[in-house]
Amino acid sequence: MKQHRLAAAVALVGLVLAGCDAQTSEVELKTPAQKASYGIGLNMGKSLSQEGLADLDSKAVAMGIEDAIGKKEQKLKDEELAEAFAFLQKRAEERMAKLNEESAQAGKKFLEENGKKEGVVTTASGLQYEVIKKADGAQPKATDVVTVHYEGKLTDGTVFDSSIERGSPIDLPVSGVIPGWVEGLQLMHVGEKYKLYIPSELAYGPQSPSPAIPANSVLVFDLELLAIKDPAAPAQ
Repeated sequence: MKQHRLAAAVALVGLVLAGCDAQTSEVELKTPAQKASYGIGLNMGKSLSQEGLADLDSKAVAMGIEDAIGKKEQKLKDEELAEAFAFLQKRAEERMAKLNEESAQAGKKFLEENGKKEGVVTTASGLQYEVIKKADGAQPKATDVVTVHYEGKLTDGTVFDSSIERGSPIDLPVSGVIPGWVEGLQLMHVGEKYKLYIPSELAYGPQSPSPAIPANSVLVFDLELLAIKDPAAPAQ
């Protein structure tokens, strides 16, 4: 799957470059098609750079496309191309493994320091929380559906999701969310606000659910428990 994605990315960059002259300064960006072509190339270039492929030779990519379109004899054998793709794939995987390990170590260090702060409680699972606003409402069970407001951030403060920003709380089953939420929600009383610091193993672990959440990320949530839904109440 990754090899196909890599090959597709390189191919798309080549298609964009194929329509350009050797000197990019000579390329006009006037028509919608020209502007869209530039935008595709820009986005793909950023993506490839993030994948550790910033050293791809754009002229060589364009040459390959031109040879194919012109039905010229390819300058490299299929075996050489396969070897080159394998090299790039291996390098990208090694880079990603290094980044994931660095993220895991940074998360561990963050939690170690955060756990020393006044008001932060660390549970047996490693979940950390602060009570921001106390209340004496009911506590949800794992089988309940609750209404919450939340904002999720990375440890550097980057917001990746926020019902607060959308201005719309959500209903969700307590048992249907990440483990850190399952545990945290059952500690709360209706009306309370918590700040949860969720270790990666209680969130998404080595998997990245979206580009906004890197693998092995510690997640920080501002969470308000608004209500426990009455199972007998009609759905709205």
